Amino acid sequence: MRIVVNGEGRDVGAAITVAGLIDSLGFDARKIAVEHNREIVHRSAFADTSIEDGDALEIVHFIGGGSGASAAPELPADSASPDSWSVAGHNFTSRLIIGTGKYKDLAETAAALAASGAEMVTVAVRRVNVTDPDAPMLSDFVDPEKFVYLPNTAGCFTAEDAMRTLRLAREAGGWDLVKLEVLGDQQTLYPNMVETLSAAETLIADGFQVMVYCSDDPIMAKRLEEIGCCAIMPLGAPIGSGLGLQNPVNIRIIIENAKVPVIVDAGVGTASDAAEAMELGCEAVLMNTAIASADDPILMAKAMKAAVEAGRLAYRAGRIPKRLYADPSSPLGGLI
Repeated sequence: MRIVVNGEGRDVGAAITVAGLIDSLGFDARKIAVEHNREIVHRSAFADTSIEDGDALEIVHFIGGGSGASAAPELPADSASPDSWSVAGHNFTSRLIIGTGKYKDLAETAAALAASGAEMVTVAVRRVNVTDPDAPMLSDFVDPEKFVYLPNTAGCFTAEDAMRTLRLAREAGGWDLVKLEVLGDQQTLYPNMVETLSAAETLIADGFQVMVYCSDDPIMAKRLEEIGCCAIMPLGAPIGSGLGLQNPVNIRIIIENAKVPVIVDAGVGTASDAAEAMELGCEAVLMNTAIASADDPILMAKAMKAAVEAGRLAYRAGRIPKRLYADPSSPLGGLI
């Protein structure tokens, strides 16, 4: 009989199950998720799910890309330091979150992650290569037992596609903590806030802990918090643009009104941009292109680590007020 696997026709023998198909393709069932005729097949049901002539299946895994106890591995005990931050019940000491796409290979991805000190990484969900089951996977280089995987919906332009992607992600890895982004157009990659709001409401009702990429609109940011998003992630500038924070005033307003973490997501170009985001009071900064597309990604990862730490220290210290005129630092009394 003939079926469709990841969009391509494939001839298989009769009376085959999902488990049999996965085995024949040579994949490890623990590292993938399967959708059968647009219905997710739970791993425990692989052996009992029969495939019929004409059926369509999607087999996906995590690639480099952009809460409950099962949402992520426990972090080291020292993560509960006085300046740690948390989202959806998980504590972090690093305030730098990095994406795992655009690197020259997975080895460079792992090296940049180590240099950055990040504890959370965003991962995209994509079809497996059914012709090469031995192809390296992200999890072979970035251990999901040591880092928090944050599945995202990079490349999704509708609420339906975003929700479908995250449901597959949950099946593949068991994580409820996710990053939602629904894009509006190919040129700017700005968020479509109508679709984002719709998807967020449905995902939250379905038990997901949603960290949401959004515009820098304080009103919409507050609305997303009110419906239950666990983190608000306004863009600093268009994704991959490297323009830095274009509207720090709005981001500061979002931070002042929020009761959940606010994380600048997208637009960071260099270390000073990351420091500026932290000086505004953000809980963390998320970036990918700024590190992965630098001439030396490993060195840039180290720079971003230092910038985030410095920006956070400056925020905690409290900057001096800006003045129109000079204010002498040496006392005037006792001048000769």
